[in-house]
Amino acid sequence: MGSQQSTQMDESIKIFVDTTINKYKVAVFSKSYCPYCRRAKEIITGYPLKPGVLEVVEIEKRPDCSQIQAYLKSLTGASTVPRIFVNGAFVGGCDDLTKIHETGEFEQMLKECSAI
Repeated sequence: MGSQQSTQMDESIKIFVDTTINKYKVAVFSKSYCPYCRRAKEIITGYPLKPGVLEVVEIEKRPDCSQIQAYLKSLTGASTVPRIFVNGAFVGGCDDLTKIHETGEFEQMLKECSAI
């Protein structure tokens, strides 16, 4: 019984994360107290995003925080936050975002998916 329950929980985590990534043009899995997350959110919100394209999930406020991080690790290769997705594709963490922001690549990605 216990293993079946954890499998169901894992499936609900997967559905929640996948739905968030696919529903929003820009999805950020974050922890509100994390300086890297704050920096990433500052960069993202500095763009003139259309209403409803950005979803920020502050995972430390959720009881399934560790399971979300475990699933994000299986998706992206790391469990650290922020984990940033644009148009369903994994962009990276704060350092990755900073690099593509500085080169103009992030703005181009946002334009291509009609987020701005």
